[in-house]
Amino acid sequence: MTTPTTDAADNQTQATQSHDAAESNVPAETENAVEKSEQTTTSRLGSVKEVIAYLASQYPDCFSAEGPAKPLKVGIFQDLAANLDADSPVSKTQLRQALRVYTSSWRYLQSVQLDAARVDLAGQEVAKIDAQQAEHAANTLAESKAKVAEQRKQRARASQAEKTAGQKASNAPNKKVMNKKPAGRSNTQALKSKVNQKPAAAVKKQQQANLTPVAEATLTTGAKVLVRLGQAPMPATVTEINRNEVTVQLQSGMVIKTSRESLYQQE
Repeated sequence: MTTPTTDAADNQTQATQSHDAAESNVPAETENAVEKSEQTTTSRLGSVKEVIAYLASQYPDCFSAEGPAKPLKVGIFQDLAANLDADSPVSKTQLRQALRVYTSSWRYLQSVQLDAARVDLAGQEVAKIDAQQAEHAANTLAESKAKVAEQRKQRARASQAEKTAGQKASNAPNKKVMNKKPAGRSNTQALKSKVNQKPAAAVKKQQQANLTPVAEATLTTGAKVLVRLGQAPMPATVTEINRNEVTVQLQSGMVIKTSRESLYQQE
């Protein structure tokens, strides 16, 4: 694209001017973002944005501070510089910077269409955009947008990575606690179970070994015996004998019938 601004040697060709504008390293998402990226502080106007606003106020048929832009005449810098005087609020350096930012903005590149008219400071049409210039402007615009999109993706990835790292860091201590406590409880329960089981088994085995079946001669009404109910024998008193079935009364007062084989002598 051929841009209307010139660089240090104001007599460069249109192609060189376009290349300088495209390589000015001012990719922006909007005109305001582009202009803010190259602010210049002076004793006159304070920034590139202010210079562009000044040009739009002085030459409203040529420049615009926002909205659609018009393709500018090639060599517009010389026309602007010729109008500068000692009282002008901008310098030549500021003009160059402002024109470079202005012609690199997305809204300006979008205006450089095939057969669109270039205008001078008074807004008069002085030339037409040819196919090569229109193609170059479209390519520059596409590259600028692609660069901004890639920067957005990188920022999003970095933000997501930081967020994920923070979540892992905050969850790590909780996982350790959760893993340790169940293990501790499980081990404690297992230990208690083993401790409780061993004495019970030993007592049962010992009790069964010490039991002596009731002798036939001593099995009489009123005799004190042990009756095996479940695992442990219980003291009882014989209340009735009927062949192999014996009725006994437990110390709790409960009366039950059982077989002779379930009765044992008290030691």
